[in-house]
Amino acid sequence: MKKIFSKDFWRLPEFMSNDRLRWIAFFLVVISLISVYLSLSKNILFGIVILAVVILMLAIIYIEFQQMTQDTSDYISDLSYRIKRGEQEALIRMPLGVLLLDQTGDIEWVNPYMQRYFGKDDVIGKKIATVDPELGDLIAENWEVKKPIEVTWKDQHFQMYIQADIDAVYMMDITHYFDIEERFRNTRLIIGQIFLDNYDEVSKTMADETISNINNYITTTLSEWAHKMGVFLKQVDEDHFFIIGYRQSLVRMENRKFRVLDKIRKDTSKQNNPLTLSIGIAYGGDDLNEMSKQAQSNMDLALGRGGDQAVIRKVNGRQPRFYGGKTNPMEKRTRVRARMISQALQELIRQSDQIFVMGHMRPDMDSIGAAMGIRRIAQMNGRKCWIVMDQEHLHSDIQRLMEEVQNEPALRTCFITPEEAHEKVTRKSLLIMVDHSKPSMTTDSQLYELMQNRVMVIDHHRRGEEFPENPILVYIEPYASSTCELITELFEYQAPTKEPITRLEATVMLTGITIDTKSFTLRTGTRTFDAASYLRSVGADATLMQHFMKEDVQSYMQRNHLIDLVEFVGPDRSRALCAGENDRIFDAVAAAQAADSLLTVSGVQASYVISRRDEDTIGISARSNGKVNVQIVMEKLGGGGHLSNAATQITGKTVAEVRKQLLELINDEQENNNDEPGTDATDA
Repeated sequence: MKKIFSKDFWRLPEFMSNDRLRWIAFFLVVISLISVYLSLSKNILFGIVILAVVILMLAIIYIEFQQMTQDTSDYISDLSYRIKRGEQEALIRMPLGVLLLDQTGDIEWVNPYMQRYFGKDDVIGKKIATVDPELGDLIAENWEVKKPIEVTWKDQHFQMYIQADIDAVYMMDITHYFDIEERFRNTRLIIGQIFLDNYDEVSKTMADETISNINNYITTTLSEWAHKMGVFLKQVDEDHFFIIGYRQSLVRMENRKFRVLDKIRKDTSKQNNPLTLSIGIAYGGDDLNEMSKQAQSNMDLALGRGGDQAVIRKVNGRQPRFYGGKTNPMEKRTRVRARMISQALQELIRQSDQIFVMGHMRPDMDSIGAAMGIRRIAQMNGRKCWIVMDQEHLHSDIQRLMEEVQNEPALRTCFITPEEAHEKVTRKSLLIMVDHSKPSMTTDSQLYELMQNRVMVIDHHRRGEEFPENPILVYIEPYASSTCELITELFEYQAPTKEPITRLEATVMLTGITIDTKSFTLRTGTRTFDAASYLRSVGADATLMQHFMKEDVQSYMQRNHLIDLVEFVGPDRSRALCAGENDRIFDAVAAAQAADSLLTVSGVQASYVISRRDEDTIGISARSNGKVNVQIVMEKLGGGGHLSNAATQITGKTVAEVRKQLLELINDEQENNNDEPGTDATDA
């Protein structure tokens, strides 16, 4: 009874403290009072009975409400206790490492799971950098990172999250999931092709027994290599193989740098039947058709770069990886191919209303000579040809050439500016890119974009990653000395004409061959001399050649100044390096001539000349005697070229920065060259 009359008893329950329940209670009381009033007004005795019943019911309801309040309160208290205990247990026992630091980097607390990685050592109060320098470095490097990151620590993989505002570090072990992902990645398929570059040429003069021995050797060596690498190898025909395997096999091949390339080349060379391989491998795709197309594209790229190398690229990937290609390509082009290209070119010219021919920026004699040769072939086939050239940035030899061109009215009108070309081009016009295959290097990129669906490429440089998307015809021969040599061969298969090649055209083309071969001392084959002989026979003037090849005083002084800055670098000091002043602009031809001159120094296998070309551009001219592949080094800097003659241009850096970057690549290149392949085929 005392409880009933207490203030707490009559206090409204907590769950009825909201407005909705209060209104419900109010209406119940009002209805009850109205019912009692009506009952008393009709019959006092009946009203008293009703009043007693209402009071009893309200008391029962209120008591039930109180019990419900107590039960709810007990439930919430129990739930809160369990949540707090769960948080504490999770913090201590769940597989999540927790590390609390103070402002000075001392460890204030670690949970038991984190303590496992420190062993039995007491780490509380010690600096994290002292307890575990590796973990200390990881925390310091990522302290400002606002999102979880993946790190490797103690040969385990963790997802680390740093809560810098409370100096807390959380480490979740994801090694198991990382292993699953790695296993998935390693078991993804790769598809590749292997092609014997010069099998047809080498086997032509072999006896049947020798051919059989060579075939057995190639098949056995490649089969052993495939078994060692864990891939399936299938021979398609005598010079073509197909491979399929897993991503982990590709990693193994790349770690060994495709030594099978060197092994087969060296072993067959000892038998006086030198054979080289080209390998194209694609990976990272889910569609087998797309992977096979990518593998074929990689194979084409390897062959376009001269063969004797492997090209690896992911499906839809931008940057291929190259292995091999360290030797001069063996000449394997045939006159049959030259005749086919000449006939195809003739058909393209006749299907076009006019021809536009462009060389690369800052044209040289090979570029201009090739353009003039294409113009003559177009004339032979009754089509107008325009040579697109920017005449504002010409070297002294090209300026002397243009002075001679002014004396030839018919030829003079064929040289036009890019702006004039834009006005003349039509949908049926044909664009021929000579002495280059990179759209970014062409004389006018806007003209290329206008005509990119009607493009032909004729070049003697190794094909690079950047290349026209849909060329109509491609004639790339890295085995040729120059583009002028390639185009000279095409004249033989053109129809007789009343307009033969002129004295000036023959002289310019022969000058291009002479300059690119360093007066027939580099990259010179029998076909080179055949082309030179033909040009001489149709009127090439040696005196005029010497006039074109003269060097002006300024270029001569710049070349000698660059040579004065030479330093010999690399572990064996066989690389000559010149770096011009950062605030002085050097002529590109002077830099190239300085690189050529340095090759004549005893003991120099490669030369690199770094110079500023304009306010924003640093250029590198690279040359070698054939024992060093300077093309690979230049490609890593965004350039390209030949094994023994390459270059690049870099923007946004100083000469000192480019020099440092080049030195690192030279050292890496020499380390890779010192990694000689094993003698056992299974080690290839």
